[in-house]
Amino acid sequence: MREALKEARRAFAEDEVPVGAVMVSGGRIIGRGHNQIERLQDPTAHAEMISLTSAANSLNTKWLKGASLYVTIEPCSMCAGALVLARIKDLYFGARDPKTGACGSVINIANHKKLNHRIQVKGGILAEESASLLKEFFKKKRMK
Repeated sequence: MREALKEARRAFAEDEVPVGAVMVSGGRIIGRGHNQIERLQDPTAHAEMISLTSAANSLNTKWLKGASLYVTIEPCSMCAGALVLARIKDLYFGARDPKTGACGSVINIANHKKLNHRIQVKGGILAEESASLLKEFFKKKRMK
């Protein structure tokens, strides 16, 4: 999760919402990403999506069975859906997202009974550090 926080800080420095993610398999990082929505002018350029694409490219596969994602905030419905489609094994996230969280807070795509894959989810890892980075970012935005 510390590596995901490093990615979130990169996003903060680039004036992006500070979310960071790393994909791990076999004890090594195979993909990393941070939000790049503003830079790329792409609403899908979430940290999770970028780390997922990076990991798939790294392993030259569309399935990431056995992989784990560490992300600083609970994934949204788009990201949770992509993680299910990629068939990752585990998801570890920092702060819960009571507005758009799709891994238990608002809805639970990661463990939806009608989908063909379910992800083991554990939230609240370094949650205060993750949440404080987001709060600082939005406080700075409001001051402008």
